[in-house]
Amino acid sequence: MEKTQNNSNKQIMDIKELSEYLGIGKSKIYSLIRMKKIPASKIGRQYRFSKDIVDSWLRDKIITKKESVLQQNAVPVNSGVDK
Repeated sequence: MEKTQNNSNKQIMDIKELSEYLGIGKSKIYSLIRMKKIPASKIGRQYRFSKDIVDSWLRDKIITKKESVLQQNAVPVNSGVDK
Protein backbone atom coordinates (compact mmCIF):
# COMPACT_ATOMS: atom_id res chain seq x y z
CA MET A 1 0.00 0.00 0.00
CA GLU A 2 1.38 3.39 -1.01
CA LYS A 3 1.53 6.40 1.32
CA THR A 4 -0.64 9.10 -0.17
CA GLN A 5 -1.56 10.96 2.99
CA ASN A 6 -0.19 14.50 3.28
CA ASN A 7 1.90 15.16 6.44
CA SER A 8 -0.31 18.12 7.35
CA ASN A 9 -3.28 15.71 7.69
CA LYS A 10 -1.38 13.07 9.66
CA GLN A 11 -1.86 13.10 13.43
CA ILE A 12 1.21 11.04 14.39
CA MET A 13 4.55 11.60 12.66
CA ASP A 14 7.93 9.88 12.69
CA ILE A 15 11.30 11.68 12.52
CA LYS A 16 11.31 11.91 8.73
CA GLU A 17 7.76 13.24 8.54
CA LEU A 18 8.41 15.75 11.33
CA SER A 19 11.57 16.88 9.55
CA GLU A 20 9.56 17.55 6.39
CA TYR A 21 6.72 19.18 8.35
CA LEU A 22 9.02 21.59 10.21
CA GLY A 23 11.49 22.04 7.37
CA ILE A 24 14.51 21.17 9.50
CA GLY A 25 16.99 18.32 9.33
CA LYS A 26 16.59 15.01 11.11
CA SER A 27 19.86 15.56 12.99
CA LYS A 28 18.48 18.82 14.41
CA ILE A 29 15.37 16.99 15.59
CA TYR A 30 17.50 14.33 17.30
CA SER A 31 19.48 17.14 18.94
CA LEU A 32 16.27 18.79 20.19
CA ILE A 33 15.11 15.43 21.56
CA ARG A 34 18.41 14.92 23.44
CA MET A 35 18.10 18.39 24.95
CA LYS A 36 14.42 17.69 25.78
CA LYS A 37 13.42 20.78 23.82
CA ILE A 38 10.77 19.15 21.61
CA PRO A 39 7.80 17.03 22.71
CA ALA A 40 8.42 13.43 21.65
CA SER A 41 7.18 9.96 22.55
CA LYS A 42 9.47 6.98 22.37
CA ILE A 43 7.89 3.69 21.36
CA GLY A 44 10.50 0.98 21.52
CA ARG A 45 13.50 2.48 19.74
CA GLN A 46 11.50 4.88 17.58
CA TYR A 47 10.25 8.39 18.23
CA ARG A 48 6.76 9.56 17.39
CA PHE A 49 5.34 13.07 17.44
CA SER A 50 1.73 14.17 17.84
CA LYS A 51 0.92 16.88 15.30
CA ASP A 52 -1.39 18.65 17.76
CA ILE A 53 1.28 18.71 20.47
CA VAL A 54 3.98 19.84 18.02
CA ASP A 55 1.67 22.61 16.75
CA SER A 56 0.99 23.71 20.33
CA TRP A 57 4.73 23.60 21.10
CA LEU A 58 5.39 25.80 18.06
CA ARG A 59 2.77 28.32 19.19
CA ASP A 60 4.38 28.43 22.67
CA LYS A 61 7.79 29.10 21.10
CA ILE A 62 6.66 32.18 19.18
CA ILE A 63 9.13 34.93 20.03
CA THR A 64 7.11 37.82 18.62
CA LYS A 65 4.27 37.68 21.16
CA LYS A 66 3.74 40.88 23.11
CA GLU A 67 4.39 39.11 26.43
CA SER A 68 7.71 37.72 25.19
CA VAL A 69 8.82 41.07 23.82
CA LEU A 70 7.95 42.79 27.08
CA GLN A 71 9.80 40.16 29.11
CA GLN A 72 12.87 40.36 26.88
CA ASN A 73 12.98 44.15 27.13
CA ALA A 74 12.46 44.23 30.89
CA VAL A 75 15.49 45.53 32.74
CA PRO A 76 16.13 43.81 36.07
CA VAL A 77 16.08 46.16 39.02
CA ASN A 78 19.34 45.69 40.87
CA SER A 79 21.31 48.48 42.43
CA GLY A 80 24.47 46.42 42.20
CA VAL A 81 25.23 47.16 45.84
CA ASP A 82 25.29 44.22 48.24
CA LYS A 83 24.37 45.06 51.82
